[in-house]
Amino acid sequence: MRIGMTLSYSGGFTEAVAELEDFEKAGLDIVSVAEAYTFDAVSQLGFIAARTSRLEIASAILQLYTRTPTLTAMTAAGLDFVSGGRFWLGLGASGPQVIEGFHGVLYDAPLGRTREVIDICRQVWRREPVVYKGRYYQVPLPEGQGSGLGKPLKIINRPLRPRIPIVLAAIGPRNVALAAEIAEGWLPVFFHPDRADNAWGNALREGYARRDPELGPLDITASVFLAIGEGYQDDPRLLQPYRAQLALYIGGMGAKGRNFYNDLARRYGYEQAADVIQELYLAGRKDEAAAAIPEDLVRDTSLVGPPGYIKERVAAFAEAGVTTLHVTPLATAHAERVHAVEQLRAIID
Repeated sequence: MRIGMTLSYSGGFTEAVAELEDFEKAGLDIVSVAEAYTFDAVSQLGFIAARTSRLEIASAILQLYTRTPTLTAMTAAGLDFVSGGRFWLGLGASGPQVIEGFHGVLYDAPLGRTREVIDICRQVWRREPVVYKGRYYQVPLPEGQGSGLGKPLKIINRPLRPRIPIVLAAIGPRNVALAAEIAEGWLPVFFHPDRADNAWGNALREGYARRDPELGPLDITASVFLAIGEGYQDDPRLLQPYRAQLALYIGGMGAKGRNFYNDLARRYGYEQAADVIQELYLAGRKDEAAAAIPEDLVRDTSLVGPPGYIKERVAAFAEAGVTTLHVTPLATAHAERVHAVEQLRAIID
């Protein structure tokens, strides 16, 4: 099982990258850079590639709508080249709030666009002339559109790898089925190992039935808050930031009837709590919404407690199919965060 983390650079980007060497020695396998409405992920990933030698790097995530498919493929090929073949392309549809609200681009047909973007990316990486006649993307533009001067082209440089691993961020059943069918990895959110089959089992099985064996096993990444030590289970302050994050997503990331995270909480079996959390959050009562998060949802989707308990929970994640644990150490000091990764590495090994 791999250990990953998202780069947190609130204390300074170059300082955070310098600290990666310590995490690498502690057992970290892969580092991700998020991209929402902050700095772009690509420039930062290039910087990390130059400052590390073993760590794999990943975008988590590049939104489908904000780059053309061929630019996404070129960007991934460039990052894979400068990192020496260590790049994972994390892709996702994001949501209307970011795509339409920040980028000013129509959020439509996420499933169809995801499949077509991946098809085109792999065509580029195979260094074929790009000719694609999809429902959402046509490359080159067909006759009668544009100047009429477009012709099939292929990427000039030869990509380091003809297939760069793709990780899809997905939580809806159809999106998850698509990830299991066509991607090398799947990035869910708030992964609950004890209830994962209820939420995603049928979708995963549907996708696996259509999966090309050449893709290999699906890498499943579970993101967890991490704190290993005696007495941590009894300290409610440790998981308060995570509780607030759950409230934001389940309660506030979308309107009623169009909140993917609220839907996920329902599929986990928390229908009544999901209603309450959303009502409170949308009414501006955020603290109350956080307090309404079910305790077992907080505990079972995180790794906080003594080593023996953590070992049991890691086994539960592995039993549910998780192959990468993406951790957020809850310690404030760098040395303590590194030690948490060391502890987890020892437990896994």
